[in-house]
Amino acid sequence: RTLHPLFTLIQSEKVSDMVNSMLSIYDQQNKLPIWPLIGGETNQMPGYSAVPVIADAYMKGFGGFDAERAFEDCKKSASYRGQKGVPFVLDQEYIPCDSVAEATSIAMEYAVDDWGIAAMANKMGRQEDFSYFKKRSKYYAHYVDSALGFVRPKLASGSFFAPYNPFTSIHGERGHFTEGNGWQYTFFVPEDPEGLMRLLGGEQKFIAKLDTFFRAEGDMGPEASMDISGLIGQYAHGNEPSHHIAYLYPYAGAQWKTAEKVRYIQKHFYTDKTDGIIGNEDCGQMSAWHILSAMGFYQVNPSKGIYVFGSPLFSQMTVHLPDQKTLQIAAENNSAENIYIQSVKLNGREYEKSYIAYEDLIKGGVLQFVMGNKPNLNFGASLDSRPNSAF
Repeated sequence: RTLHPLFTLIQSEKVSDMVNSMLSIYDQQNKLPIWPLIGGETNQMPGYSAVPVIADAYMKGFGGFDAERAFEDCKKSASYRGQKGVPFVLDQEYIPCDSVAEATSIAMEYAVDDWGIAAMANKMGRQEDFSYFKKRSKYYAHYVDSALGFVRPKLASGSFFAPYNPFTSIHGERGHFTEGNGWQYTFFVPEDPEGLMRLLGGEQKFIAKLDTFFRAEGDMGPEASMDISGLIGQYAHGNEPSHHIAYLYPYAGAQWKTAEKVRYIQKHFYTDKTDGIIGNEDCGQMSAWHILSAMGFYQVNPSKGIYVFGSPLFSQMTVHLPDQKTLQIAAENNSAENIYIQSVKLNGREYEKSYIAYEDLIKGGVLQFVMGNKPNLNFGASLDSRPNSAF
């Protein structure tokens, strides 16, 4: 979810080849790849995560592959009854935790991927498919216990699982979450942060919940996955499910809080020591997070080409783009103390949004930040300056 959005900027010449490779794998196994290893499919991770890679490439205007065929492959993969939990999604909209291991995280991942299929359908003018997959992208809401304030596993009876401790993580067949716990998966809605925000009580409660997330301490239990590492409260930078969460504050108008979290992560979890990358690199995910965040932004929704501002790490960066174009990223007054964005200019013009679209970045030009040691509470605070999940 981070490596491929990075590739669309810095190695765009490889994107179409990667999509075509995924389509070739579909020809061999009648579904898109999930987690292939040593030439074979393992089916080990939740979601059908080739979908957002394909959707993101299509939505960003990449050619070189058969888009109509790619859409059909995405659609069929999302309806493949041999895939764990998919029959429950098709028949009753949620996956019971007493029927499928790690059901809740699997279902949350499917909702992320279904958003990408809906986006493709919308752009292609396939309104029936768009309506259907847009609805499916909202299925995460089945697991949100608004009274408790957490995502919570659901039983076949329709009731929430009890007793429930959102700190607990059980790795393997008896667990409800894949390499995570209820705290971490409560925020696993990168495709619709605004919808999650409403279910959790609105933007102020959402901000407070995020603040608590980054300081909450509790015992995950003896069976937790070793991948849950690099902890800041319940945030686990050593594993992917948490990676977008620091960038959720701007959706509630509090971009400056993202700046604080991102700079802390960069300082403590990326060093020049032999163990300088925390946790599991996982095929480039950990490094890709660092590179994008160092540029000053991050793509939260893996199928929607907007990059949410964090805090640029360097005073000057040059990104080499296709057709010999360059993107110059400058951060005036940048330092270890001056971590907060005061203002932004794009090609010399004032830019008031707390995010930037892929099409603006790929054109090249100059993205200029002015940094300071105190938050500018107005930057990104207005509704029209915030990132959103609209199709």
